[in-house]
Amino acid sequence: MLSSKYRFHSRGGIKYTYQKGKTIRTAKLSLVHADNSKQKQRFSVVISKKVLKSAVGRNRIRRRLYEAIRLELPNFQAPKDCIFVVYSKEFKDLPFTEIQKQVRSLLEQSVI
Repeated sequence: MLSSKYRFHSRGGIKYTYQKGKTIRTAKLSLVHADNSKQKQRFSVVISKKVLKSAVGRNRIRRRLYEAIRLELPNFQAPKDCIFVVYSKEFKDLPFTEIQKQVRSLLEQSVI
């Protein structure tokens, strides 16, 4: 699980990232990212009830995404605020290696 020091702690940070950030979108997942002045990385995962009604399913996706982010942290050192938004309920059934590839790809694109 991703440590709490790498997570958003306020709605203001998320709101700022949505307003000022840039979006990179794939078929099932998107990344909204913006530079921050705190000189550290912060992450959030957003899954709407429209995507998956079950809280158990949404939390499962959230936990898997946070784990993929945690494994990619040593390779990603840019001070950015990142919000991962899930758009497809099929994301729940993806193998973990595929989730890791998508997270790695989005984080690499955000640095460029």
